[in-house]
Amino acid sequence: MKAHATICLVALALINQATSDDDDFKGWQGKDETLATRAIHVGEDPDYYRFGPVVLPIYMTTTFKQDAPGKPRTYKYSRDDNPTRAALELLLASLDDGKYGLAFSSGTAAITAVAELVHDGGHVICADQVFGGTYRYFKQVAQVFHNVSVTFVTQKYDSNQAEEVRKAIQPNTKMVWFDGLSNPLMVVCDIVKISEMIKKTKPDIIFVIDNTFVSPYFSKPLKLGADIVLHSLTKYVNGHSDVTAGGVITNNQELYEKLKLYQSMGGAVPSPMDCAQVIRGAKTLELRMQQHMINGLKVAKFLESHRNVEKVLYPGLKSHPQHELAKSMWSGTSGMMSFYLNSSITNEQSADTFLTSLKIFALGMSLGGVESLAELPFKMLDDWMTQVHRYTMGVSENLIRVSTGIENEVSLIGDLKRALDKLTDPNQ
Repeated sequence: MKAHATICLVALALINQATSDDDDFKGWQGKDETLATRAIHVGEDPDYYRFGPVVLPIYMTTTFKQDAPGKPRTYKYSRDDNPTRAALELLLASLDDGKYGLAFSSGTAAITAVAELVHDGGHVICADQVFGGTYRYFKQVAQVFHNVSVTFVTQKYDSNQAEEVRKAIQPNTKMVWFDGLSNPLMVVCDIVKISEMIKKTKPDIIFVIDNTFVSPYFSKPLKLGADIVLHSLTKYVNGHSDVTAGGVITNNQELYEKLKLYQSMGGAVPSPMDCAQVIRGAKTLELRMQQHMINGLKVAKFLESHRNVEKVLYPGLKSHPQHELAKSMWSGTSGMMSFYLNSSITNEQSADTFLTSLKIFALGMSLGGVESLAELPFKMLDDWMTQVHRYTMGVSENLIRVSTGIENEVSLIGDLKRALDKLTDPNQ
């Protein structure tokens, strides 16, 4: 207990040194002033239901009574449509300022549905730093089973992303796919310039943004020029690490109708209970994202100040190469960051030592929950990236990825300090 108290006092002193300045919250785009209200009320109208429930009922039914053969009321079968899922889809569209929303059983199911818009003989341009499931789908499924060719373009902090995409466009290019914030090196996608280039060069290309890392609270890709935005709702939108789901939002009716058909025929839909979980989680989206950013800034500044950290990759820091780009598109940034342990004092076991010494940050995959997580991308990216590819990109043995939760910042920084100090002082 005494040691814990000492660590907390030290952490509190470090926080006072690394407190976020008011300037850290200036210069970002204006926040969505009505999102908090919409997140609570869209899709939930008490007057729509006979008994006036303030909280949406969970319709666990699989089928619905018809008034006559072939004459259903509103719903027929829950794989096609369900009132609870319909409420979630209205909410998803609202959060992203879109017209149409679709819910899927996981983020990967949403990715698969969108990728299926490209058919036999089509060509896709995909950033090389995307969610591993996206990379694997294009590499191991689309190319192998669907005769879809894929060009992976290098995504770097200092690259002209729009020009890299332009050079990769072919006559049969149907889709361009980027993550709003890349995994795990936190490269910001220049959505505006890529969108402008596509519209000038080949306007029939579908521009897709996976915005899971940034969230609909901080970024609106459809307003910036994307045709489709998708989320792993498992992460920030739900925010409690207790349900898997995915969401797709668009303003394009033709794309929506195709995706709606695939949703029904593919059958990868979330259960009514899962939909209700996401709806409940989204009600606190604004409060959670604000705290994720506050904690993220404090944690990132602390990490920058520690002798055993070589470099921090966090768009909220002025040191991030694309800090100004992020501020030009987003209203803030989430709790996602990566950092390199100091290579001059680390060895092959240092990352493992650091991660297994953490007590509050759980060593685990995923992100966006209220709890803080840490992982080692070099060993935890499954098999989608070869070792050579990892080194080339900068994903080395000393790169740590962190999802900063909304716990008390004293506890978080104390936990990180203890684990970092242990690298040079095993007695910590």
